[in-house]
Amino acid sequence: MTVGVGFSGEVAEFYAKYRRGYPPPVIEALRAAFALTADDIVLDLGCGTGQLSLPLASQVRSVIGMDPEPDMLRLAAETAAGQGVRNVTWVLGADSDVPALGTLVGQGSLAMTVIGQALHWMRHEELFRTLAPLFRTGGGIAVVANGTPLWQQDCAWSHALRACLEDHFGRRLEATCGTAAHDRRRYAEALRTAGFTDVGETVIDYSDELTIDEIIGGVYSAVSEDKLPRHEDRPAFAERIHRSLPPGPYLESVQVSVLMGRGT
Repeated sequence: MTVGVGFSGEVAEFYAKYRRGYPPPVIEALRAAFALTADDIVLDLGCGTGQLSLPLASQVRSVIGMDPEPDMLRLAAETAAGQGVRNVTWVLGADSDVPALGTLVGQGSLAMTVIGQALHWMRHEELFRTLAPLFRTGGGIAVVANGTPLWQQDCAWSHALRACLEDHFGRRLEATCGTAAHDRRRYAEALRTAGFTDVGETVIDYSDELTIDEIIGGVYSAVSEDKLPRHEDRPAFAERIHRSLPPGPYLESVQVSVLMGRGT
């Protein structure tokens, strides 16, 4: 959806609690594609609250989790500490800061840059060109789309949720957040143009059952802080969503797309 930009404050907290994680087959696909080892360094660009950084940390020597929102990084660091993960460095920065990061880490130093559900905020053509010289032999880029937004799925409860949200926000919710097929084709072509080879996509499907609280929390995780309903209005907002949906269960079919390109 995202209504505005800026995943700070309470939005970051909802993001940490309610955003989908990544099932183990996704991490295994990344490990296998770039032959990750205990000597490698991985950059998770637009890392959010660490949904990819933390599971990847067990596969490599170190992970650099980079995000432009301080609150996201704070919550990621808290989660890492709670899990005993000590080999992730949290860095405040956006895609425009990658050249400076490259100066610090040096050419040929990264095994992989992974970008999960964040590339639509970035200048991807320029980013791919900037990243290209930073990879070790066999390294490269992975762009991970973790399923379509809750309000854009092809099922009755998602259609009802979308109608409710469009009425509430007074606008059509058409943004795909980089998950649509045309987005993936555009990113794949940009990887090839930037000189990446073996560009291809791995798709991992799974299903999940959501509670009403998870649906509402997922919505709250995708709006800017100024668009969040006020605390006193949230019970009525939640009730409005609940009443708009058909009876449960609320099943979602999640298709995780892992688009990868290998550096030369």
